Amino acid sequence: MLNIKDLKASIEDKQIIKGLDLSINKGEVHALMGPNGSGKSTLSYVLSGKEGYEIDSGSVDFKGKNLLELDVDERSNEGLFLAFQYPMEIPGVQTSFFLKTAINAKRKYQGLEEIDALEFAKLVKSKAEELSISPDMLKRDLNVNYSGGEKKKQEILQMSLLNPEMAILDETDSGLDIDALKIVSEGVNKLRNENNSFLVITHYQRLLNYIKPDFVHIIADGKIVKSGNFSLALELEEKGYEEISKTA
Repeated sequence: MLNIKDLKASIEDKQIIKGLDLSINKGEVHALMGPNGSGKSTLSYVLSGKEGYEIDSGSVDFKGKNLLELDVDERSNEGLFLAFQYPMEIPGVQTSFFLKTAINAKRKYQGLEEIDALEFAKLVKSKAEELSISPDMLKRDLNVNYSGGEKKKQEILQMSLLNPEMAILDETDSGLDIDALKIVSEGVNKLRNENNSFLVITHYQRLLNYIKPDFVHIIADGKIVKSGNFSLALELEEKGYEEISKTA
């Protein structure tokens, strides 16, 4: 699904990713953990095509295509999705309108007919109920005056509707109380299947109690320094990043 080889990337002439390797197969959930400044979010931005990041060297293969040659919208339409740590507020754009437009943009790219208003209403209502999202929230401007939990739920709703093949969750647990964390995690778990993959980026092991990863990777100074199964996250919680890095 995703194959990253010796990736090096910079922003404002400062190299953040310093030779990172990572392979994710279909049906797998990978967790990427590391301290502040280690390159976690930078990796998610580079993969999604955010402006301002320079690829110094290396390659990223996504479903057999060179991901780095694709525009941002092409990456999304090919099946890549990024759930932001801090979702953007867009005044004047109703949440339901945004979601319908996103779905139809992907359908157009795939050569499918646009979803009609009635079909969309049924679909979004069903998905919103699964995430405990009130119908009133869908009528409000996108993420404007949303609580932190509501913003994250909207991101997961968007992911559920677009049904990506590769989803990157950039510290989705940041700022969530335990109830919101459970709802968001349940939404992710419902989407897990043998045909899609997830990269879950987080500081803490608590999210991984609800979204059990197949593999856990520790990133430090722009490189993955240690990989393992879920037990690595438990070890990290006990010993901390500095101690784990020493044994890498």
